[in-house]
Formats: sequence, C-alpha cells, structure tokens
Amino acid sequence: MDAVFSQLNRGEDVTKGLKKVDKSQMTHKNPSLRAQNSGDNISRSRSRGPETKPKPVSMRQNSAASTPVKKEGKKELDGNKWLVENFDSPSAPIEIEVSQTQSILISRCKNTTIIMKGKANAVSIDNCSRTQLLLETLVSSVDVIKSPNFAIQVTGSLPTIMLDQVDGAAIYLGKESLHTEVFTSKCSSVNIVLPPSGDEDDSAECPLPEQLRTFIKDGKLVTEIVEHAG
Repeated sequence: MDAVFSQLNRGEDVTKGLKKVDKSQMTHKNPSLRAQNSGDNISRSRSRGPETKPKPVSMRQNSAASTPVKKEGKKELDGNKWLVENFDSPSAPIEIEVSQTQSILISRCKNTTIIMKGKANAVSIDNCSRTQLLLETLVSSVDVIKSPNFAIQVTGSLPTIMLDQVDGAAIYLGKESLHTEVFTSKCSSVNIVLPPSGDEDDSAECPLPEQLRTFIKDGKLVTEIVEHAG
C-alpha cells in the first residue's frame, strides 16, 4: 500500500510513461478510420450467422385454443346419485327411473325437459337455463340455483322448494302438494300455479312478492310484504 500511495503522490510525473496517440489514429478526426471500423464490425456479425427471431403465433391457433370444447350430454347413475349434465336442446325429454334412496343432480343444461318417474329423495338444479322438471314425489326438496326461466310441475307430493338467484320461474302444484313450502332468495318473477278447486274452475296463478317493507317497532325490526292493488 505504501508503494501505491507513493506512485499517486508523484503528481504529473505519473503520466510521463504513457504513449501519446497520434492524430492519424484518432477516429473522431479521421472519417475513413471510422468507416473501416464499422466495416469490421459488420463482417464479424456476419461471421456469427443470421439472428433468429421468434415466429409470431398464428391468430387461428390462438382462436382455436381459446374456443371451449362443447361437452356432450350425460345421464348416468353414480352410486345413489343421478348425474344429468350438459344437455342442450335435446330432441326428446330426458327420462329417469328413480327410487326413494336416489338423488338427482342436474347441471349446465339448456332448453331441456327432464321427467322423473317414481319417488326420489331430493333434486338439485344448478346453472341451467330454460329447464323444465316434471316429477311425481320427493322425500326431501328441490334446490334450484342460478337457473333462469325454470319450470317445475309436481303431480304427487313435495315438502320444500328452494330457489336461489332465479329470474323467472313457474311452479305448478297438484292437489297432493298444496302443503309445499317455497323459499326464495334474490329471485324475481316467480309464479305459483295452484290447481283448480273444482271441476269447472281454472288454475290460479299467484306471483310471489318481491318487494318488502322494513321498519322499527318497539326497538325491533319488522318486515312485511308490500302488496300492490290492481
């Protein structure tokens, strides 16, 4: 370190050993020398071969990859559960022979009519549009989620119907299913069609209320249905 500092303390004498560059060797004062250097650079780049650029992906390939593959309709029995999936406008109704220990899961169907023959345990319908269900008797309930324009007809008895996020539904009850309870959440345009009371009477279509009024009474919230006359 003492030797290094002694060299730095020499001042201008440090540069005495350096070789001066002649003006003829300075590229900024000799255009011909700059042109020669650029030519050497080009020749060296050519010797390395042409650069390969990534090829753009075809738009057709991208569109084909992004297009979802349409699944075929499926109806199968998995243990005690019927699976009905991906039917889209079938030419005929989907018929299922059911038993009391079996449940039915219907999902991703469109413009489909499903007929259940016999007495089943429960039915779940999820993400179906314009789906119609005809059933005889259920032990438990029918659960319908996110299925617009839904219709169900009960010829026997049914304890409970639960609708969640359903826009447009028609529920046709028979004389044996007048005890059925209907629960709705975030639903609109839901109508219950009651059977005629007499031979000469017509069916009665009754819309379910959509508007509620909530107010405070004696320190508690009270909610009641808003009925519109006419």
